[in-house]
Amino acid sequence: MATLQYSLLLSFTLSALVSTILAHNITDILSGFPEYSEFNKYLTQTKLADEINTRQTITVLALNNGAMTALAAKHPLSVIKNALSLLVVLDYYDPTKLHQISKGTTLSTTLYQTTGNAPGNLGFVNITDLQGGKVGFGSAAPGSKLDSSYTKSVKQVPYNISILEISQPIIAPGILTAPAPTPSSVNITALLEKAGCKTFASLLQTSGVIKTYQSAADKGLTIFAPNDEAFKAAGVPDLSKLTNAEIVSLLQYHATATYSPFGSLKTSKDPISTLASNGAGKFDLTVTSAGDSVTLHTGIGPSRVAETVLDSTPLVIFTVDNVLLPVELFGKAPSPAPAGEPVSAPSPSPSPVASTPAPASVEAPSPLAASPPAPPVETPGGAPADAPFGSENSTADGSAAVHVSVPVLVTVSATVICSILMS
Repeated sequence: MATLQYSLLLSFTLSALVSTILAHNITDILSGFPEYSEFNKYLTQTKLADEINTRQTITVLALNNGAMTALAAKHPLSVIKNALSLLVVLDYYDPTKLHQISKGTTLSTTLYQTTGNAPGNLGFVNITDLQGGKVGFGSAAPGSKLDSSYTKSVKQVPYNISILEISQPIIAPGILTAPAPTPSSVNITALLEKAGCKTFASLLQTSGVIKTYQSAADKGLTIFAPNDEAFKAAGVPDLSKLTNAEIVSLLQYHATATYSPFGSLKTSKDPISTLASNGAGKFDLTVTSAGDSVTLHTGIGPSRVAETVLDSTPLVIFTVDNVLLPVELFGKAPSPAPAGEPVSAPSPSPSPVASTPAPASVEAPSPLAASPPAPPVETPGGAPADAPFGSENSTADGSAAVHVSVPVLVTVSATVICSILMS
């Protein structure tokens, strides 16, 4: 039994150490290269930097300031985000691997494919080792050209993150020409109803809170919408017994006046102020993440972020598994709604009124959600290797990201831990 406990402790400690050591920060890495300052700025504005930082194996195809400025000058931020998502490859490619692609060509998954906005193979890039030592990049859509090429290496942390410069953006069909709706013009209630959140959508309309959502959308809005089943769960209060102000506060508690896509939520460490927040620590949410699962905590109970309904900068809509119950309204265990009675909402009312908070109960962890796997990458094979192999900036160390050989880490950690346990 003691041996099993030692083994479990050793395994857990090593996993934590490896995860910490392999972390990277794309913003910090690129800050050392002023020629990519515009690219770095837009990764931050679109929140793609947060998504990149949550990935353990990734390749970023960087654009220099000239190429990035040309792209940004003609398109809104939502379109720029889609274009840059296509430059984030969910696999590791360094200069050597580019010239060892089996059969000379491969298709790789990008972040754009994970958004749900890329039908077919629009979210994949074609990487081809061309004659003369050049490497071309293009959309995987049929008939697309290899309109971009590898220029040089910027930074590698094997096999964690690689940054390569390419000559120009990779353009998938329709990615730049599709009209980008303004957030205020988006029919939020229609999207919620289609996503299985009809009860929540109805409450927003009857209470008038939908107007608050729409007015905040242009500057940044994140909505956490409980699905219809969540309102039927045990422990959900009888909404017909709440005052008008309490209904408004409850609905405002399900949104925050910031653009926080999934990647940003995963890296969030500070409490999140909601539209209902009316003072320090009042009507806030806290966030925890484990793997690819993100959970919101109210102080009464947790709720897993289930699906992304819409991610169109600066508006994002998520579904959540449970109704978010703030302690300011439901500090004590709320009385369940009578069985068989539909959820109803009172008429609109003015500003929310919070009741006295009570101690929060202990929350249980949420189940994990699996992320969609990337398609398999072909094993390296022979290919010409006479293309440019980077610059003096191509290194495997640095302050923004650290790589340590796992066998060495295991040996050292095992020695130290076993010495402690046996003493």
